[in-house]
Amino acid sequence: MSRADRLEALVDEEGLAAIVVTNLANVRYLTGYTGTSGACVVGAGVRVFVTDFRYVAQAECEVDPGFDRLQGRQDLLEDAAKRVPAGRVGFEDHHLTVRAHQRLSGFVADGTELVPAGRLVERLRAVKDADELARIREAARLADEALNGIVDRGLVGRAEREVALGLEADMRSLGSEPSFPSIVAGAANGALPHARPGDRTIGEGELVVLDFGCVVDGYCSDCTRTLATGRLPDDAAAVYDLVLDTQVATLDRVRPGAECRAVDAFARERIEAAGHGERFGHGLGHGVGLEVHELPTLSKAGEGELEPGNVVTVEPGVYVPDRFGVRIEDLVVVTERGAEVISTAPKELRTVS
Repeated sequence: MSRADRLEALVDEEGLAAIVVTNLANVRYLTGYTGTSGACVVGAGVRVFVTDFRYVAQAECEVDPGFDRLQGRQDLLEDAAKRVPAGRVGFEDHHLTVRAHQRLSGFVADGTELVPAGRLVERLRAVKDADELARIREAARLADEALNGIVDRGLVGRAEREVALGLEADMRSLGSEPSFPSIVAGAANGALPHARPGDRTIGEGELVVLDFGCVVDGYCSDCTRTLATGRLPDDAAAVYDLVLDTQVATLDRVRPGAECRAVDAFARERIEAAGHGERFGHGLGHGVGLEVHELPTLSKAGEGELEPGNVVTVEPGVYVPDRFGVRIEDLVVVTERGAEVISTAPKELRTVS
């Protein structure tokens, strides 16, 4: 059964005649199209892809032949609306803007009711097939290889931005590209979970958080390692040990049937018991695939259970304001047997001068 066929089954379960897909990652997942202007309509007997003049030739090469390919205006919504069947039709309310929704409403025929469809395509994307898993594994391997260049070149005396640029240059030399802007954050900057690399020079005896990933054929990886640049204060070393022990223990909780909230709670309770609960403010992890953040979500607000084929991060962290941060993140495939960790870079505290 094709991806569009599986989406059609979900659409039918939701009592919809069709869905208008506008999120480009979802369009790619369903059709194979990699351009930046496209939409599709999927429903019972309906398989329509629309793009504009700029991407017609590309669509001819990429789009699944099971879809009718149409050339539309650059806006695309009017042309997509012309192929929407009568009845209840879903739209991607997590993606479509209010203005775009108003335009789409004005284009559909009388008798068509637009209703929020939630994340139907994302629910399908959450379970990866063998080809998707192979691409994600390769993206993880390349990211781990790129990290080796950082270790070889060293950290002390180099600006965070310089290190980040070198890391991303290595990704590109390996035939990939960054899946998101790399984070290199030393000392107090490491206490900022989404720090931006700046001109600060990395010194001796500090912790440096590196968060990075690669892309292979559209599929992302995500990994974080925290390195030392010399002897650490005792409390910093203790926090590192806490985060590492928590991360390793939590991996055993990643298995089919595990509630997403419960996996997050397990890690959170360990860090809270050590007195650092208020310093672990983000979710434990998230799905990774065509986007670096997708379903399922391991957090207090996470919904549902893990199932085979999910790919998630496990990334507890502790952030001590104005001093340092520690985050350790692996990329994990959920299998029938449990967690398959595909991030291979060492997690034990390493000192890089």
